[in-house]
Amino acid sequence: CVGPRMRALYDALPPGLRLDVARRYAERVNERAAAMRRPVRAPIRAGDRLRVGYVSSDLHDHATTHLAVGLFEQHDRSRFEVHAYSFGIDDGSEYRRRVAAAFEHFHELSGASPEAIAARVAADGIDVLVDLKGYTTDSRPEIFALRPAPVQISWLGYPGTMGADFIDILVADGTVVPTGADDAYSERVVRLPHSYQANDDRQSIAAEAPSRAACGLPEQGFVFACFNKHHKIEPQAFAAWMRILGAVPGSVLWLLGGHGEAALRAAAARAGVDPSRLVFAGKLPKAAHLARHACADLFLDTFTYNAHTTASDALWAGLPVLTVPGEGFAARVGGSLLS
Repeated sequence: CVGPRMRALYDALPPGLRLDVARRYAERVNERAAAMRRPVRAPIRAGDRLRVGYVSSDLHDHATTHLAVGLFEQHDRSRFEVHAYSFGIDDGSEYRRRVAAAFEHFHELSGASPEAIAARVAADGIDVLVDLKGYTTDSRPEIFALRPAPVQISWLGYPGTMGADFIDILVADGTVVPTGADDAYSERVVRLPHSYQANDDRQSIAAEAPSRAACGLPEQGFVFACFNKHHKIEPQAFAAWMRILGAVPGSVLWLLGGHGEAALRAAAARAGVDPSRLVFAGKLPKAAHLARHACADLFLDTFTYNAHTTASDALWAGLPVLTVPGEGFAARVGGSLLS
């Protein structure tokens, strides 16, 4: 479920090796872009507002939009002309409606090639182009390799270095990239004063929380939770969780449902824990999912690749999060949110 572009973030690799992996992939991106036509930028016009463009396939009911739609709605249109370049789906959701309305210019480019999208960005005279995808699923880094904008930034969607000469700046903070760690990043690291991660302060929570029984949880006993996708759950974290369950009688571990349920139950049995103490949550609309956090007592974070949006969800819903800052951006997001 994790492609080769992302795998280096999920393995406990030294930061220098992660940078090497990213650089090698960026070389392949540049090779593909070399076969494409370079875009011609529109001339700069004196007195214009600064033109900012965001590039993503996730401008719908997706974690990136869950976090950032409130920020998009806050842009000062008297100072900035803000464009979205969307090459994902229109799922008809409320998130899609909000994010489309948040931008002064929302360009629907789902059928366009990276070459065509880069040409559109250049023709629009974008000054600062923000990549919300990095090397995640359905990304198109070739757009950035074609250099359609003079300043190109990586933010929010990819928690690591892209190792690319076509990304100038990585937006971070002092927790995810501490002072002295810049050598592990090819980009210039620009640190926001608190956390790099935006959150939507209009995010709704369903008015009525479900009962524990409705969630398949015991009415009594401590409920530990982790709603990360299963590929984030590394053996070390899971082993720690099993020790915790063994030390807390009557407790259960509440996880997101998915492809790994059978494997996780088997791992619990090998650790001497009754597999029935693992409870799996089905998919719900976001507001209902946030409401059910009230049934849990503590969110346990994964180690190598922390909870990111899932940690923000827990905190927004009032569920405490326990994290252990590790090495590298993806392993320090929980600490960023908590600090």
